[in-house]
Amino acid sequence: MKNTVYFQVFRTNPFAGIGFVFVVLLILIAIFAPWLAPQDPLAQSLADRDLPPGGEHWMGTDRLGRDIFSRVLYGARVSLSVGIIAQGVSVSLGLLLGLAAGYLRGWTDHLIMWLVNVVWAFPYLLLVLAIQFALGNRPENIFLAIGLTGWVGVARVVRGEVLSLREREFVDAARCLGLSPWRIMLRHILPNVLPTLVVEPPLAWPLPSSPSFALSFLGLGIQPPNPSWGNMILDGYTRIQFAWWQAVFPSAAIVFSVLSFNLLGDALASPPTEL
Repeated sequence: MKNTVYFQVFRTNPFAGIGFVFVVLLILIAIFAPWLAPQDPLAQSLADRDLPPGGEHWMGTDRLGRDIFSRVLYGARVSLSVGIIAQGVSVSLGLLLGLAAGYLRGWTDHLIMWLVNVVWAFPYLLLVLAIQFALGNRPENIFLAIGLTGWVGVARVVRGEVLSLREREFVDAARCLGLSPWRIMLRHILPNVLPTLVVEPPLAWPLPSSPSFALSFLGLGIQPPNPSWGNMILDGYTRIQFAWWQAVFPSAAIVFSVLSFNLLGDALASPPTEL
C-alpha cells in the first residue's frame, strides 16, 4: 500500500530524526536566546578580554571581553531570520513565476525562462553582492538581495509540475467553465503543486544562509556590535593562533546548522512510499 506521509521518514531513516532534532534545537535556541544567554552579548569588559573557555564564559571571550557563548546563541537568530525570510521571498517569487511560465506558455514562458537562465549564468554570491551594493547595506536589504537571487530553482521545479498538470481533465473542465487563467492556476493547479515544495525550505535553507555568512565575513552583512556568526569569524580569524575559540565556535555553529538542515532536507526529498 502506497503511503507518502512524511513522518514515516523518521521511523526508517535515523539521519532524518537526527536532523529534525537538531533543527528543532536550533529554532528553540534562536527563540529563547535572551533567556538562555548567561551574559549580555553586547556587554564589553576589557578586564575579561581574550579569556579562554571555562568558568563564567563557557566559550571564552573576544577581544572586547564579550561572552562568545551568548553571542553564538544570538547569532542563531540572525541565521534563522535570513534563511526563513529569504527562503520565503524565493519560494513565493519562484512559485508565481513558475505557475505563469508553465500555464501561460508562449512569450510569458520564454521571458521567464530567459530571466532564469540570466540569473543562473552569474555566480550566486557575486549576484548577491551586486544587489546588496545597489540596495544599500541595511539588514532588510540583505534578506531581499538573497531572496531575489534564490527563486530560479523553485521556478523551474514549479514550471515542470505545471506543464504536467495543465492538460489534465480537471484543468480542462475549469477552462470549459470560463474561469480566468489566474483563477485556474491559483485555485486548481497550485494545490497540486504545493506538495512538491514541502521539502524546499529545509532542503534549501543553507543556500540563502550561506551568502549571509559570507557577507558578514566580508563586512557587508549584519554590522557589529550586533552578533552574527559571520562577523564573529571575521573578528576572530586573525587572532586564531592565540585565541582559537573566537573563530572556532561560530564556525562550528555554521557547520552544525547547515548539516542539520541538510540531513532533514535530504531525508524529506526522498520519503518512503511503502508502509
